[in-house]
Order: sequence, then C-alpha cells, then structure tokens
Amino acid sequence: MARKRVTDTPRLKSWEDVNDALRQIAEAQLSLDDIESDMQRQVLGAQKVAEEQSQPYRDSISRLEREIKTFVTDRRCEMGSAKTKALTFGEVGFRLSTSITLPRAKEKLADVIRCLKSRKMLDCIVTEEKVSRDALRKYGEDTVNAVGATWRQRETFGYDLNFAKLEQIKSGK
Repeated sequence: MARKRVTDTPRLKSWEDVNDALRQIAEAQLSLDDIESDMQRQVLGAQKVAEEQSQPYRDSISRLEREIKTFVTDRRCEMGSAKTKALTFGEVGFRLSTSITLPRAKEKLADVIRCLKSRKMLDCIVTEEKVSRDALRKYGEDTVNAVGATWRQRETFGYDLNFAKLEQIKSGK
C-alpha cells in the first residue's frame, strides 16, 4: 500500500496506539476491498444481463437495417432524382461520398508527394510528409488523378430516425 500524508495533528500517544491504528486501517481497507469486490461482481453481472437482454434488439436493428437498405436500393428508381425519401418515422436515402486512395508503395507515394510539391499543393501534405486526403479532395478529380492518387465516388446508404414523431404517435394513443 502506498504511503499517505497525514494533514491533521495525530492523536496517538504511543507506538502501541500507532500499531492499533494501523490494524484499524487494515481492517477498514479489507472491508472496503470486500465491498468493492462485491460491487464489481454486481456490475459485471448487471453488464452481462444487460448484454443478454439487449442482444435481441441489436440483432433486430441490424436485420432491419439490412432489409431497409436492400428494399431502398432495389426501389431506388422509384425515388427519381431525389436522394432522400421522407417517411413517417424517418428518412432513407443515399449520400454521395468521396474517398481518395493513395498508393501503398512508398515509391509511388513519394511520387504523389513530389507531384503535390511541384504543383505547390503543400496544404495537401502533412508535416510528416503524408498526403492530406481532405485537402487533396478540394482540388477535384482531375488534379487528384494527375498527381497519382485515385479519386473514387460512390453513394452510400444511410437513414435518420424521427423519434419525435414516434413519441407523438405513442402519446396520442
């Protein structure tokens, strides 16, 4: 046990008093350890119970997310040019996301860095001479490809829940 500083004036008068105080502290510490150990067991038990009780909900959410994504993807043409479809309990839709991939080979990455430097695109290079994908994204597809990186865009599925509407309907019933 670590040594602790005592801030108030000690009331002990003899070594026997000190020894007795040490015994009392040890007993109290053991009691604390027992209490904390019991608490930890209860916490672990509660976590396990919560995990077991929540797993069906997690599984259900995951399954429903997959089903919604499949349904919306299969019927995307019904959405027309709209990227989002508002429904009573939320929205479904697609968002255009851009990712920039850089070559993994050190030599090719060094070439990308050299090209960025020659084009004075220094904001795309982080101090340890790594390419900043966010800064490079600002330059557009042609420039990204010209320096040796790859510009790739794809639409990714997502959804937002309307908890307020759900609460409104629940409270109305």
